[in-house]
Amino acid sequence: MNRPIRTAAALAGVTLLAACAHQVPSAVQHTPDTPGFLLGLWHGFIFPVAWVLSLFVPDIAVYAVPNNGGWYDFGFFIGVVFLGVGSHRSKTVYVNRTVRR
Repeated sequence: MNRPIRTAAALAGVTLLAACAHQVPSAVQHTPDTPGFLLGLWHGFIFPVAWVLSLFVPDIAVYAVPNNGGWYDFGFFIGVVFLGVGSHRSKTVYVNRTVRR
């Protein structure tokens, strides 16, 4: 077998194995102070600092568990991509060309 076929077969095998995984639903009660969209936004924004601190301080986590699900995830994504790490990594390059005859 050539390499692309082996890679595709390995990826398919890992995907099928992951599909068999089962997660037991947690018995966590969601209270009114469960993190939602706004805290997800804040946690996404402070992600780089929280990640570095989480390496040294065991009480600091990057992601709040339990949270209220999709809205927290959406806020975390927006915080990371648009407000945090992702917003300062793009640059615009302007190229001016003059045609000489």
